[in-house]
Amino acid sequence: MTLAHATAAQDRGAATAEAPREFLTFTLGSEEYGVDILKVQEIRGYDTVTRIPDTPAFIKGVINLRGTIVPVVDMRLKFRLEQADYNVFTVMIILNVAQRVVGMVVDGVSDVLQLSAEQICPAPELGGAVGSRFVTGIGTLDARMLILVDIEKLMSSPEMALVDTAALH
Repeated sequence: MTLAHATAAQDRGAATAEAPREFLTFTLGSEEYGVDILKVQEIRGYDTVTRIPDTPAFIKGVINLRGTIVPVVDMRLKFRLEQADYNVFTVMIILNVAQRVVGMVVDGVSDVLQLSAEQICPAPELGGAVGSRFVTGIGTLDARMLILVDIEKLMSSPEMALVDTAALH
C-alpha cells in the first residue's frame, strides 16, 4: 500500500466515523428530544385513536393508517410526565421500528437537526431511572440540549411489547 493509499484509507475511515447524524426533534413539555430520522416514516396531526381494553395507560390505542393497524404510544405517559391537553400542535410521529409501524404522540415537532459526534455527549448515569435506559446521549447545539432517544430500544422493550425483539437481530 502506498502512502497515498494509506492516507486515503485513513481519510475514508475518519469520514465515516465522524459522519453527522440527523435527528427529528420533538417536544414534551419544556424538554426537547430527538430520534434518528431514518426511523421516521411520516408526521401527522393527532387523530382519534381506538382504545384497546386492558392495555397500559401509555398505549393510547390504535389507528388505521392506509390499511395498517398502528399502535399509538403517548410519550408523555411513557416517560411519566404530566398529562397534556391535546391541541392543534399535538402531533403523531409514525415510525418504522424493527419491521413494525408504530405511532408516538408528542407535544410538537421542532425540526431536523444534524449533529456531529462532538455534539453528542454520553447519556448520564441516573441510577436506573426508567427512561434513562432509552437515552443514547445528549445532543448539544449552541444553547440547546436535546435528549436523544433510542426509539428502537424503547419500542422493543418488554413493557412496551410492541415489536418483536427477534426482528432487531
